[in-house]
Amino acid sequence: MAAGQDPDAPTDLYAFAVQLRRLNASFNRVAQEFAHTQGLHHTDVQALVAVLDGDGRGGPLTPGRLREHLNLTSGAVSACLRRLEDSGHIRRVRDPADGRVVHLHYAPAGRAVARDSFRPLATHTDAARARFTADELRTVLRFLAELNDNLDRERLPPT
Repeated sequence: MAAGQDPDAPTDLYAFAVQLRRLNASFNRVAQEFAHTQGLHHTDVQALVAVLDGDGRGGPLTPGRLREHLNLTSGAVSACLRRLEDSGHIRRVRDPADGRVVHLHYAPAGRAVARDSFRPLATHTDAARARFTADELRTVLRFLAELNDNLDRERLPPT
């Protein structure tokens, strides 16, 4: 058991809900501060995170997949991508094998700005990770992956 962990802490749904809401609120605060300092919309930050994560198979995201991920219209995604490209956060690259396909990449300068802005989050995450064993971390990751997979299955199709 990790140091400082309460062995009698509740593990019911309410306890999970409270901790997930706290985590979500903290992530949102950091993302809002980043958006504000960069002159971006909240949706732009969500798009940047999606571009950073890629297509889920190790490849870059396309505008169409981003539209599905964010559940936005094509026009809204185009406006978002234009803002992100104009501000130096992303770049669009045509697929050399099929010029009709566009891949979204995090621009190096944009990545550096994001890294600086989100460094405190990374530092706190790493500090928390250090208090758990490798087996405990695998369990946490398995829980988060299962929760994300379940939530992804519940998503409504894009309109």
